[in-house]
Amino acid sequence: MSSPKVGFVSLGCPKALVDSERILTQLRTEGYLITPDYDNADVVVVNTCGFIDSAKAESLDAIGEAIAENGKVIVTGCMGVEESLIREIHPAVLAVTGPQQYEQVVRAVHEAAPPNLEHDPYIDLVPPQGIKLTPRHYAYLKISEGCNHRCSFCIIPSMRGNLVSRPIGDVMGEAERLVKAGVKELLVISQDTSAYGVDVKFRSGFWNGRPIKTHMTQLSAALSEFGVWTRLHYVYPYPHVDEVIPLMADGKILPYLDIPFQHASPKILKAMKRPAFEDRTMARIKRWRDMCPDLTLRSTFIVGFPGETEDDFQYLLDWMSEAQLDRVGCFQYSPVQGAKANELADHVPDEVKQERWDRFMAHQQAISTARLAQKVGREIDVLIDEINEDGAVGRSSADAPEIDGNVFVDSEKALKPGDMVKVKVTDSDEYDLYADLIA
Repeated sequence: MSSPKVGFVSLGCPKALVDSERILTQLRTEGYLITPDYDNADVVVVNTCGFIDSAKAESLDAIGEAIAENGKVIVTGCMGVEESLIREIHPAVLAVTGPQQYEQVVRAVHEAAPPNLEHDPYIDLVPPQGIKLTPRHYAYLKISEGCNHRCSFCIIPSMRGNLVSRPIGDVMGEAERLVKAGVKELLVISQDTSAYGVDVKFRSGFWNGRPIKTHMTQLSAALSEFGVWTRLHYVYPYPHVDEVIPLMADGKILPYLDIPFQHASPKILKAMKRPAFEDRTMARIKRWRDMCPDLTLRSTFIVGFPGETEDDFQYLLDWMSEAQLDRVGCFQYSPVQGAKANELADHVPDEVKQERWDRFMAHQQAISTARLAQKVGREIDVLIDEINEDGAVGRSSADAPEIDGNVFVDSEKALKPGDMVKVKVTDSDEYDLYADLIA
């Protein structure tokens, strides 16, 4: 009996990617083969995103394409909570499950394409680190599920539940396996990384016989012992975030913080149900940079939120000028079914949202251009991601994969993905750096 083949489509954020990796690891453990082609697959799994309307539309399109190309489709992920909508548009789907419902997905695969009972787990080995969908030299390390915040624009808690922290021993064990497999950069992710351990009162766990608190600071310090890059994502600016800055200044973890500020106007932050302490936040940003001058700050913002006036938007632009953030993403507010923000008054017209988004991006582009220009002439470490016809493309400590800029390296020496090299920056533009390899 031949082993059944599963096609897989993974949409959405890195957290969803980790969910996909877990499902694929379990299926591979049971002897299923993974195929990149619809026509060779016995069943196709689509891991969806349901955060905003455009993501939902992409997910529905992907489901439709899989049905048209293959016919046997299982849907999972964040949009799975809207099963009735999915089945209304695509009644042919075999099964619909929500996020983190790994067992239900695997059970649905079993029903659609029964496993090979002659599968020998000792022959079809799965690597200790599991199946990864990222390049070999970096990997996402998910430390918790869910979120305790109730931001008015977000329905993630209703889809993924309240915060549930992974045992720190499990997190450290996974990190160790990844590093042994050749990973050179660990990207720590969750819905709220700085809340890690809140649900278990920061209790101590054990790794290799030693106690470590279930806490972002202690986790960061422990991960630094592996000697690879450690990058923190989705960090809310709680007071204890100050504790990780010395680790960054000492070179133990990357001097990089991904903090979703979302806005700066106190009125809009209150409507978003976000912490409205933008004056304290600015003071902390300045203090962090005093402690760690090389700190890179990345963030995301929403423009056109209900009730946002021109004064609120100008407040945001002025705040951006003072904050001088390095990397910034921006979204136009989009109503999400089930979000409390839908009930707010004074929704902003689409044309005003677009106009503000254009102004915001131009404003931040000027800031980014100036900050990158300050790096010309410096020597920096770069992790090579790919080799193309123009040479080597890599990232510095200031650049997360997929979302930030690149460093284009001019080198006569043959380089390969996963190489860590020292370069001298020769030029810059709005988002990227250009550099020569230091022999």
